[in-house]
Amino acid sequence: MHKLLVVDDDESLRRLMRLNLKDTYEITDTGVPEEALALALEHKPDAILLDLRMPHYSGFELCQMFTSFSRTQLIPVLIVSGEGGAQTKEFCRELGAAGYFEKPVDFEALKACLERTMATKRMERRSEVRVRLRVPLKLRGTDAQGKPFEAVTITENVSLNGFLCGCAAVLKKDSVVAVSLAGGKEEFTGKARVVRSEAEDTPCPRYGMRFVEKQGRWVLQ
Repeated sequence: MHKLLVVDDDESLRRLMRLNLKDTYEITDTGVPEEALALALEHKPDAILLDLRMPHYSGFELCQMFTSFSRTQLIPVLIVSGEGGAQTKEFCRELGAAGYFEKPVDFEALKACLERTMATKRMERRSEVRVRLRVPLKLRGTDAQGKPFEAVTITENVSLNGFLCGCAAVLKKDSVVAVSLAGGKEEFTGKARVVRSEAEDTPCPRYGMRFVEKQGRWVLQ
Protein backbone atom coordinates (compact mmCIF):
# COMPACT_ATOMS: atom_id res chain seq x y z
CA MET A 1 0.00 0.00 0.00
CA HIS A 2 1.31 3.43 -0.94
CA LYS A 3 2.06 5.89 1.86
CA LEU A 4 0.87 9.48 2.27
CA LEU A 5 2.05 12.21 4.62
CA VAL A 6 -0.62 14.85 5.38
CA VAL A 7 0.60 18.14 6.86
CA ASP A 8 -2.23 20.45 7.95
CA ASP A 9 -2.96 22.23 11.24
CA ASP A 10 -6.72 21.69 10.73
CA GLU A 11 -7.57 18.48 12.62
CA SER A 12 -10.97 18.16 10.93
CA LEU A 13 -9.33 18.26 7.50
CA ARG A 14 -6.82 15.59 8.52
CA ARG A 15 -9.69 13.44 9.79
CA LEU A 16 -11.51 13.92 6.47
CA MET A 17 -8.35 12.93 4.59
CA ARG A 18 -8.04 9.73 6.58
CA LEU A 19 -11.72 8.93 6.08
CA ASN A 20 -11.56 9.34 2.31
CA LEU A 21 -8.12 7.91 1.60
CA LYS A 22 -7.51 5.22 4.23
CA ASP A 23 -8.81 2.38 2.02
CA THR A 24 -6.16 3.12 -0.61
CA TYR A 25 -3.26 4.64 1.30
CA GLU A 26 -1.35 4.22 4.54
CA ILE A 27 -1.62 7.69 6.07
CA THR A 28 0.64 9.54 8.48
CA ASP A 29 -0.53 13.01 9.45
CA THR A 30 0.58 15.91 11.59
CA GLY A 31 -0.75 19.31 12.59
CA VAL A 32 2.73 20.47 13.60
CA PRO A 33 4.61 21.63 10.51
CA GLU A 34 7.94 21.55 12.37
CA GLU A 35 7.59 17.74 12.51
CA ALA A 36 6.98 17.32 8.78
CA LEU A 37 10.54 16.77 7.59
CA ALA A 38 11.33 14.26 10.33
CA LEU A 39 8.14 12.32 9.52
CA ALA A 40 8.97 12.34 5.81
CA LEU A 41 12.44 10.96 6.51
CA GLU A 42 11.08 8.35 8.91
CA HIS A 43 8.07 7.07 6.94
CA LYS A 44 9.32 7.69 3.38
CA PRO A 45 5.88 8.58 1.93
CA ASP A 46 5.07 8.18 -1.75
CA ALA A 47 3.43 11.62 -1.75
CA ILE A 48 2.94 14.58 0.60
CA LEU A 49 -0.32 16.55 0.96
CA LEU A 50 0.55 19.99 2.27
CA ASP A 51 -1.43 22.98 3.53
CA LEU A 52 -0.02 26.47 2.89
CA ARG A 53 -1.20 28.56 5.84
CA MET A 54 -0.06 27.13 9.17
CA PRO A 55 1.18 28.78 12.37
CA HIS A 56 4.92 29.29 12.86
CA TYR A 57 5.89 27.65 9.56
CA SER A 58 4.76 28.54 6.06
CA GLY A 59 3.67 25.76 3.73
CA PHE A 60 5.61 27.58 1.02
CA GLU A 61 8.79 27.06 3.05
CA LEU A 62 7.98 23.40 3.59
CA CYS A 63 7.23 22.86 -0.09
CA GLN A 64 10.55 24.42 -1.04
CA MET A 65 12.36 22.36 1.59
CA PHE A 66 10.80 19.08 0.45
CA THR A 67 11.51 19.74 -3.23
CA SER A 68 15.08 20.92 -2.59
CA PHE A 69 16.38 18.52 0.07
CA SER A 70 18.20 15.60 -1.55
CA ARG A 71 16.42 12.93 0.55
CA THR A 72 12.91 14.21 -0.18
CA GLN A 73 13.11 16.01 -3.54
CA LEU A 74 11.72 13.05 -5.50
CA ILE A 75 8.61 12.78 -3.29
CA PRO A 76 5.73 14.56 -5.09
CA VAL A 77 4.18 17.38 -3.06
CA LEU A 78 0.50 18.20 -3.63
CA ILE A 79 -0.81 21.43 -2.15
CA VAL A 80 -4.24 21.26 -0.46
CA SER A 81 -5.17 24.79 0.57
CA GLY A 82 -8.05 27.15 1.15
CA GLU A 83 -6.07 29.79 -0.71
CA GLY A 84 -6.83 30.19 -4.41
CA GLY A 85 -5.47 32.49 -7.08
CA ALA A 86 -3.43 31.92 -10.22
CA GLN A 87 -0.31 33.58 -8.80
CA THR A 88 -0.27 31.36 -5.72
CA LYS A 89 -0.70 28.24 -7.83
CA GLU A 90 2.02 29.29 -10.25
CA PHE A 91 4.37 30.08 -7.36
CA CYS A 92 3.79 26.61 -5.90
CA ARG A 93 4.53 25.06 -9.28
CA GLU A 94 7.77 27.05 -9.39
CA LEU A 95 8.64 25.63 -5.97
CA GLY A 96 8.18 22.13 -7.39
CA ALA A 97 4.63 21.21 -6.30
CA ALA A 98 3.17 18.38 -8.41
CA GLY A 99 -0.46 19.49 -7.95
CA TYR A 100 -2.75 22.04 -6.30
CA PHE A 101 -6.21 21.43 -4.79
CA GLU A 102 -8.42 24.05 -3.20
CA LYS A 103 -10.56 23.35 -0.14
CA PRO A 104 -13.20 21.95 0.05
CA VAL A 105 -11.33 19.06 -1.53
CA ASP A 106 -12.64 17.22 -4.57
CA PHE A 107 -11.51 13.79 -3.40
CA GLU A 108 -12.23 12.07 -6.71
CA ALA A 109 -9.93 14.52 -8.48
CA LEU A 110 -7.34 14.19 -5.70
CA LYS A 111 -7.38 10.39 -5.92
CA ALA A 112 -7.01 10.52 -9.70
CA CYS A 113 -4.07 12.90 -9.40
CA LEU A 114 -2.38 10.72 -6.78
CA GLU A 115 -2.86 7.65 -8.94
CA ARG A 116 -1.33 9.37 -11.97
CA THR A 117 1.53 10.79 -9.95
CA MET A 118 2.46 7.49 -8.35
CA ALA A 119 2.21 5.63 -11.65
CA THR A 120 4.88 7.91 -13.10
CA LYS A 121 8.46 7.23 -12.20
CA ARG A 122 9.77 10.28 -10.41
CA MET A 123 12.77 11.93 -11.96
CA GLU A 124 14.78 14.80 -10.53
CA ARG A 125 12.71 17.90 -11.23
CA ARG A 126 15.58 20.33 -11.56
CA SER A 127 18.93 20.29 -13.28
CA GLU A 128 20.25 22.05 -10.17
CA VAL A 129 19.16 21.67 -6.56
CA ARG A 130 18.04 24.86 -4.85
CA VAL A 131 19.34 25.66 -1.39
CA ARG A 132 17.74 27.89 1.24
CA LEU A 133 20.59 30.24 2.05
CA ARG A 134 20.27 33.88 3.08
CA VAL A 135 22.68 35.92 0.95
CA PRO A 136 22.80 39.75 0.65
CA LEU A 137 23.35 40.92 -2.92
CA LYS A 138 23.81 44.16 -4.83
CA LEU A 139 22.33 44.38 -8.32
CA ARG A 140 23.22 46.99 -10.94
CA GLY A 141 21.84 47.47 -14.40
CA THR A 142 19.13 49.13 -16.46
CA ASP A 143 15.46 48.85 -15.53
CA ALA A 144 12.48 48.31 -17.83
CA GLN A 145 12.30 52.09 -18.53
CA GLY A 146 15.94 52.18 -19.63
CA LYS A 147 17.09 53.96 -16.46
CA PRO A 148 20.22 52.88 -14.54
CA PHE A 149 19.50 51.36 -11.12
CA GLU A 150 21.38 50.00 -8.14
CA ALA A 151 19.63 47.90 -5.50
CA VAL A 152 20.60 45.94 -2.43
CA THR A 153 18.51 42.82 -1.89
CA ILE A 154 18.57 39.43 -0.20
CA THR A 155 18.10 36.04 -1.78
CA GLU A 156 17.11 33.01 0.27
CA ASN A 157 16.94 30.65 -2.71
CA VAL A 158 20.19 29.87 -4.52
CA SER A 159 21.59 27.24 -6.87
CA LEU A 160 25.00 26.68 -8.40
CA ASN A 161 24.23 28.99 -11.30
CA GLY A 162 21.30 31.12 -10.21
CA PHE A 163 19.12 32.66 -7.52
CA LEU A 164 15.68 34.12 -6.78
CA CYS A 165 15.41 37.56 -5.21
CA GLY A 166 13.20 40.60 -4.82
CA CYS A 167 14.06 43.89 -6.49
CA ALA A 168 12.38 47.30 -6.20
CA ALA A 169 13.35 48.06 -9.81
CA VAL A 170 11.11 46.68 -12.56
CA LEU A 171 13.20 44.48 -14.84
CA LYS A 172 12.55 43.04 -18.27
CA LYS A 173 12.83 39.37 -18.93
CA ASP A 174 16.19 38.50 -20.58
CA SER A 175 17.79 41.71 -19.32
CA VAL A 176 21.23 41.28 -17.74
CA VAL A 177 22.34 42.72 -14.40
CA ALA A 178 25.68 42.89 -12.61
CA VAL A 179 25.69 40.88 -9.35
CA SER A 180 27.89 41.40 -6.29
CA LEU A 181 27.96 39.73 -2.89
CA ALA A 182 27.06 42.54 -0.49
CA GLY A 183 27.77 41.07 2.97
CA GLY A 184 30.64 43.05 4.49
CA LYS A 185 33.12 43.82 1.73
CA GLU A 186 31.39 43.99 -1.64
CA GLU A 187 32.63 41.33 -4.10
CA PHE A 188 31.72 41.34 -7.77
CA THR A 189 30.43 37.90 -8.80
CA GLY A 190 29.40 38.27 -12.42
CA LYS A 191 26.41 38.95 -14.64
CA ALA A 192 23.01 37.26 -14.49
CA ARG A 193 20.05 37.17 -16.86
CA VAL A 194 16.43 37.60 -15.73
CA VAL A 195 14.80 34.30 -16.70
CA ARG A 196 11.41 34.80 -15.00
CA SER A 197 9.47 37.21 -12.81
CA GLU A 198 6.95 36.76 -9.98
CA ALA A 199 4.54 39.10 -8.16
CA GLU A 200 5.03 41.83 -10.75
CA ASP A 201 2.01 43.76 -9.44
CA THR A 202 3.57 44.25 -5.98
CA PRO A 203 5.99 46.98 -4.77
CA CYS A 204 8.85 44.46 -4.80
CA PRO A 205 8.64 41.93 -7.65
CA ARG A 206 10.76 38.78 -7.48
CA TYR A 207 13.04 37.65 -10.25
CA GLY A 208 14.63 34.35 -11.11
CA MET A 209 18.22 35.00 -12.25
CA ARG A 210 20.70 32.74 -14.00
CA PHE A 211 24.38 33.60 -14.37
CA VAL A 212 25.64 34.16 -17.89
CA GLU A 213 29.12 35.13 -16.72
CA LYS A 214 31.03 34.51 -13.51
CA GLN A 215 34.16 36.47 -12.66
CA GLY A 216 34.25 36.15 -8.90
CA ARG A 217 33.19 34.01 -5.94
CA TRP A 218 29.64 32.65 -5.66
CA VAL A 219 28.15 31.11 -2.49
CA LEU A 220 27.94 27.66 -4.08
CA GLN A 221 30.91 26.13 -5.87
